[in-house]
Amino acid sequence: MIGIVNAKINIGLQIVRRREDGYHDLQTVFYPIGRYAGLPENPAEFCDILEVVGNADGKLNFCQAGRKVDCASEKNLVYRAARLILPEGVGCDVILDKHLPDGAGLGGGSADAAFTLRLINKEILDNRYSDKELADMALRLGADCPFFIYNRPMYGEGVGEKLTDIDLDLGGKWILVIKPAIYVSTKEAFAGICPRQGDIDLKKLPSVPLKEWQNVVKNDFEESLFPKYPLLSDIKKQIIEKGSLYAAMSGSGSSIYGIFNDYETAFECKMSFKYVPTIEGSYLLKL
Repeated sequence: MIGIVNAKINIGLQIVRRREDGYHDLQTVFYPIGRYAGLPENPAEFCDILEVVGNADGKLNFCQAGRKVDCASEKNLVYRAARLILPEGVGCDVILDKHLPDGAGLGGGSADAAFTLRLINKEILDNRYSDKELADMALRLGADCPFFIYNRPMYGEGVGEKLTDIDLDLGGKWILVIKPAIYVSTKEAFAGICPRQGDIDLKKLPSVPLKEWQNVVKNDFEESLFPKYPLLSDIKKQIIEKGSLYAAMSGSGSSIYGIFNDYETAFECKMSFKYVPTIEGSYLLKL
């Protein structure tokens, strides 16, 4: 079985409390992006390809192609996800063709892990586990992983694992994702955070007109990271000036995205970054 793995953005990311266990409670809206990538209406190279096939040798075999991930196979989230869900003695070949950018705040690694759980559950285990059970497994791999089990717009609390559906539909819009040649570790991002109550109740985001988001829907990581990496602020400013309805950093960075009403305006903005040497990638995606 082959799965096309998409990414996500955070629409608003409010860090509201530091917990006793050292983690932080947050509030955010997760929104899947790239679900149309590679199709005729959006032939963008923005997805990972995951293949899961049962085998008779009773072993887990993992192979990766495409974008290189600098870690040993047994530490890769895909391998760890497969090892977590597979019963002892059940064989499986897992092949990951990696294209989603790393260190972008787009959840690429988390998506790969969650899709691995989903595909093995369906292809090898005949849907033994419910989505809730898969999400509980996914949380053991990373805070963003449970979202990709459901893979639909959701409001997230806790470390991101407390998920509820949110009636938010951006269908018909276009999103431009700009990935600069900057890597921001999660540890670095949280080091600059001062937890506080958010400016808006993100559960009510669907009732706020998109054109009003820019002034009230904020990613708290921008406050500390933009002064440290001025390029991030410059990218956001340029996207806004080029006609986006809303622009922000996703997750803890370093990608900046803009939501546009139409393809033509978004494409013009994309082309303005084409020859900028500090830009690692730009992706125009149908929502």
